[in-house]
Amino acid sequence: MKLQGQIVDIENRRIFKGEITVQNKKIVSIVELEHDVDHYILPGFIDAHIHIESSMLVPSEFARLAVKHGTVATVSDPHEIANVLGVEGVEFMIENGKKVPFKFNFGAPSCVPATSFESAGAIIDSEGIKKLLENPDIKYLAEMMNYPGVLFDDPEVLKKIEWAKHFNKPVDGHAPGVLGDDITKYINAGITTDHECFSYEEGLEKLQKGMKILIREGSAAKNFEALIDLLPEHYENMMFCSDDKHPDDLLLHHINHLCARAVAKGMDIFKVLQVACINPVKHYGLEVGTLNVGDAADFIVVEDLKTFKTLQTYSDGQLVFDGGISLIERISFKNLNNFNTSKKKLSDFKFESTYKNIRVIVAMEGQLVTNEIITASLSKNGNLISNVEKDVLKMTVVNRYQDQPPAVAFIKNFGLKTGAIASSVGHDSHNIIAVGASDEAICKAVNLLIENKGGICAVSDSEEHILPLPVAGIMSDQDGVTVGKQYAALDQIAKELGSTLKAPYMTLSFMALLVIPALKLSDKGLFNGKDFKFTTLEID
Repeated sequence: MKLQGQIVDIENRRIFKGEITVQNKKIVSIVELEHDVDHYILPGFIDAHIHIESSMLVPSEFARLAVKHGTVATVSDPHEIANVLGVEGVEFMIENGKKVPFKFNFGAPSCVPATSFESAGAIIDSEGIKKLLENPDIKYLAEMMNYPGVLFDDPEVLKKIEWAKHFNKPVDGHAPGVLGDDITKYINAGITTDHECFSYEEGLEKLQKGMKILIREGSAAKNFEALIDLLPEHYENMMFCSDDKHPDDLLLHHINHLCARAVAKGMDIFKVLQVACINPVKHYGLEVGTLNVGDAADFIVVEDLKTFKTLQTYSDGQLVFDGGISLIERISFKNLNNFNTSKKKLSDFKFESTYKNIRVIVAMEGQLVTNEIITASLSKNGNLISNVEKDVLKMTVVNRYQDQPPAVAFIKNFGLKTGAIASSVGHDSHNIIAVGASDEAICKAVNLLIENKGGICAVSDSEEHILPLPVAGIMSDQDGVTVGKQYAALDQIAKELGSTLKAPYMTLSFMALLVIPALKLSDKGLFNGKDFKFTTLEID
């Protein structure tokens, strides 16, 4: 195969008219041309940190959408399915991903369960990590989100890091807001990256201390604007990632959009593309081509170097996207799940109290971090209930692995005026999480998910809407376009119920993520992420 175009040579900082020849999946020659050629050819984009599960698609379906945006590879942490199904879930992701022409690079999930303060469906200890890292399909130790374990020399945490060093595989970090001597110790333990920076100053300190910093722009956490000004000076040590990308967003764009935004700010095209296409290959040792002779033929054809509209995508020389159509075919697979809880009663969501004040989670637009406020409680017949007028709504986390009493708390900024929304995508353990204007609506939403063994849903007094997620309770078995449209419809319904959040379901999914401060809810109770311990709902 031969292909002509304006060749974007990122590492040598030049663009020239040329012809690429591909044989046996490799680039065998690149020659310069005299005559004019249309379009641009450049290495494919790489998402340097993503949980494929958060797209609600299995890897093979994720690939069918991602190639439309010029993405040829991901660095993927199967942490979500591992918390539901353990090693079996990781193996499912690897094997499903191998069946399509796309380069998934999976890590060994380092925190299963993420903490001891929640109920997960599986445990992967240091011996389990060793066995995963022995597998050549496992490229790295995935984000060490138990940063307190590193800082306080937890023996099991340190064993996992030592196994990664033993197998000469990188260790990803996860240390939101960790600075000073603490981040120095964290880095010295062998942790090389962080995708959790949410300020320029935090990113700069970590870069200066030797970390690679990932600029994250996902469906909920959006740190592009906070961090992008670091790129011109520190581009050699930065990467782009989405972390969590919901299916409706994936229909629209991926890493290509971050490149377009950076270039629109006047940033050097070669620096931007090194961040997007080259740095992940070098840092993780990926078997992904960077448009050199002898490389795997992984490259894309784009219309221009401003919008990066993708015209064609090639993986190992195979055309996988062309003319607006993904050429990756759907494959069949077996659904795996772990959903073992019974339907709940209305009384399960009551919280009897005589206290006048309560501690409330404050959700923040575009962030995984939350704040905390103390506000007056509202009760009816001794039961604390949602205060719709003040937007202080009852929420619950329900253990989906066994029958246990639901945990109850209150949250601000979801804005629902009626009904409830719920999801079995609840990081990290993927228990059921719901927010509603009434106990009745919350109970109805939770039971709808239990009946379907997973999904996201919205309910009102008269209607029920659900996107079933039968694969581990977190992924669909349908195609990406269908899932994206169903998700977008549910997103709109949530907003019609009153939610003012841009991504209510994505935000909801992180309200049980204990490793991100400040206040979250697990199935075991209200949790202070700063002190890393449980706290009280009721306030004297």
